[in-house]
Amino acid sequence: ETAAVATDPAALQAKLSEKGVPLAGQPQPYMLDAAKKLNAMSVTSRLAMTVIVFALAVAGAFYALRAIAPRFRARNRVERVMLWGLLLASSIAILTTIGIVLSMLSEAARFFAAVPAGDFFFGTVWDPRFAGAGSSSFGQFGLIPLLLGTLYIGLVAMLVAVPVGLFAAIYMAEYASPKLRGVAKPLLEVLAGIPTIVYGFFALVTVGPFLRDFSAQISGLLSGSYTNFIQAQSVLTAGIVMGIMLIPYVSSLSDDIITAVPRALRDGSLGLGATRSETIKKVVLPAALPGIVGALLMTASRAIGETMIVVLAAGVAARIQINPFEPMTTVTVKIVNQLTGDLEFTSPQTLVAFALGITLFCITLCLNIYALYIVRKYREQYE
Repeated sequence: ETAAVATDPAALQAKLSEKGVPLAGQPQPYMLDAAKKLNAMSVTSRLAMTVIVFALAVAGAFYALRAIAPRFRARNRVERVMLWGLLLASSIAILTTIGIVLSMLSEAARFFAAVPAGDFFFGTVWDPRFAGAGSSSFGQFGLIPLLLGTLYIGLVAMLVAVPVGLFAAIYMAEYASPKLRGVAKPLLEVLAGIPTIVYGFFALVTVGPFLRDFSAQISGLLSGSYTNFIQAQSVLTAGIVMGIMLIPYVSSLSDDIITAVPRALRDGSLGLGATRSETIKKVVLPAALPGIVGALLMTASRAIGETMIVVLAAGVAARIQINPFEPMTTVTVKIVNQLTGDLEFTSPQTLVAFALGITLFCITLCLNIYALYIVRKYREQYE
């Protein structure tokens, strides 16, 4: 029977029809009637939509013509319309954020109904088992390895981005000529417009192999054994490339904050005999420090949410270790991994992505709120 079905299309069609697959056999009369009604309703609905749109346009034009009169105060009406338009735009932004949070919370609640919250937030093993439908074997969903990898890679990235970006901002704000600043600042900010996938390929093709080969050369010079101790996919690779990506953010934000320091403070310091470097160190940077700290915290939240660079440069290994030369992964990478594949959407292996997402959202939200708090608390009020 199997051979006959495999070689005879008619037999296959008949067999599928016996199993209840409707399209495998001849269409039933009710199916033809439903298709005809659907086609007729589609034509009618398109015609009705055209008539309704035309009627609304005519009614609007008629109302506008009737409203034009010498006593009609167009300025007040326009201002009222603009006010409602701005209110609608701001409401859309707020409601969209609330909707995103509520959707993630609802799906995360379904995950926590199957997996205890303590096992998720305090678990040290990430090993989701992609079991079949109906299986009770969920695996382990420990957040700690992913959270440590996220913070570790973000720390390395900030160690690269903060010194370079801050020094570049100080140079452009205090030392560079207006002509050089007008050229250097846009060129530096071009890095912010490069897609992160390009940085990921740069890490995968250039930075990772370079660090691997460089470590092999160092090992050969020291021990005579040319064995690389830095993996091509590692925390160091991802941190360096992510730090390069964050340089324009740190530089641009810090430059704007430093230039906002009043000129009178600089002139007063220089008038008292301080050098330019002393003025920067003793006057400008302390005055701009709250804003710089807030900018760095916002940059850190940007680093925590990065995905593509980590996928290509740090790998997907969820582990707890402190060696920056070994691969680790982050929360965002596992969100992508859990949502790709053929698993049921209601399975814990898929729903865990929403638990990870709401956790990452809370972390970045806390960082941004703390940054705003620091800026507002320690901001100097200049007259």
